Amino acid sequence: MTSIKTKKNLFLKCAVAATLCILFLWLLYSPSTVYQQQPSSVKKDVSSLDQIGVNQTCSATKDGQPATEYAVMIDAGSSGSRVHVYRFKVCNDPVLEDEVFHMLSPGLSSFKEDAEGAAQSLSKLMEIAVQSVPKESQGCTPIAVKATAGLRMLPGQQSKNILASVRKYLETYPFPIADVEIMEGKDEGVYAWITVNYLLGKLKKSQRGQSAAVFDLGGASTQIVFEPSFHIPTESMTEGDHQYNLDYQNSTYELYQHSYLGYGLNEARKRIKNEMITTWKDEASRTGQVYHPCLPLNHQEDFESSNGTVIKLIGTGAGHAECRGIIEKVFNKDKVCELAPCAFDGVYQPPLVDTFKGNDLFVFSYFYDLTKPLGMPSEFSVRELGELTEKVCKGETTPFQHVPNAIKTLEDNPDFCLDLTYTYNLLRFGYDIPSDRLVRTAQKIKGAETGWCLGASIAMLDEAKLCLTA
Repeated sequence: MTSIKTKKNLFLKCAVAATLCILFLWLLYSPSTVYQQQPSSVKKDVSSLDQIGVNQTCSATKDGQPATEYAVMIDAGSSGSRVHVYRFKVCNDPVLEDEVFHMLSPGLSSFKEDAEGAAQSLSKLMEIAVQSVPKESQGCTPIAVKATAGLRMLPGQQSKNILASVRKYLETYPFPIADVEIMEGKDEGVYAWITVNYLLGKLKKSQRGQSAAVFDLGGASTQIVFEPSFHIPTESMTEGDHQYNLDYQNSTYELYQHSYLGYGLNEARKRIKNEMITTWKDEASRTGQVYHPCLPLNHQEDFESSNGTVIKLIGTGAGHAECRGIIEKVFNKDKVCELAPCAFDGVYQPPLVDTFKGNDLFVFSYFYDLTKPLGMPSEFSVRELGELTEKVCKGETTPFQHVPNAIKTLEDNPDFCLDLTYTYNLLRFGYDIPSDRLVRTAQKIKGAETGWCLGASIAMLDEAKLCLTA
């Protein structure tokens, strides 16, 4: 009897052990576990950005274009030049498959009277373009150089001479030249709107009414573009240059857009520093120095004022509130508003709080460059941006101790308080975005750079039709 009981116990133990082994093996090699163990690709796949799941296995399009096309776009910005080389699958509508991106400094506008030097500064970018486009496709890959506000602000013939020299330089390469031009501010903003909404999949017919607003902050200008929604039949957007009717994939979008020249971060920084000199002009002319609340305590720098006089600026580290008081003056909120309602500088803008209540707000370029190094998430409220600004302007370091390189970044840039305060005021005080409204920021969306270049390249490909196979 004891022998039988012992055998039963032994059998039960073996059965339990076998069951546990089978369960372990099932967990180890189940489909979900195997998938988790697969290494992730280093290179991001952006082949399904617009038309997820659409079969793109064709050799040529209906109009004779090859299935794969390339476009080269050079962004000649105020702070540097950037090349974007895009590869598209274009069986139906263009679907982005890959992007090569590289940037360098300084920008074309920094060369001023040295037009040939400006053109030669693009040599590294052109080398990358040649390496990125297959040789057999180079002869039908359009290239464009589009300069933004920095070149637009050069005096006299300087900008025209630089553009002429750049065109001559590009003619030594195999790419057909689509454009070498100074882009209008409204196009810069609308192309950025196309880029962001294309990458988010918001330009599909099923997503009508869900488009995101874009706010771009460059070195010399800032742009706002959104699709306002008027809920009362008698209301509509007031007519004017701010209107932009965009035709895209058989749909029409009525957009509001405006580009504020002189309100980019670099230009605004100059105006903010000059504002104190203007306010204390007697002190500046008498002593050659002025104290500035937006600069760190005891920081000193020589600054060339608007009248050409070099004045020493001395930081007081006074904090966010005093700095904000100076910065609000540059927005010209008191300027006559001929077409109401106005945002700032006397410019009409449909109120975001009424005409764009729930859709995403995307802020990028310097908005991203200033917040990401300090550990801000990709989505935050305008109030949280203000709180971050207060900490930076107080000189606090404790909140940033666990953010890699954040403290060094702050120490290396004495303008950080000024820049963040301007950025916060631009959103809250300038564009009048409520404090509790969330904004999203990104350098890339699904692996592709934000900004106007992708949108401009899609338009350029549609117009070029260079690679006919039949």
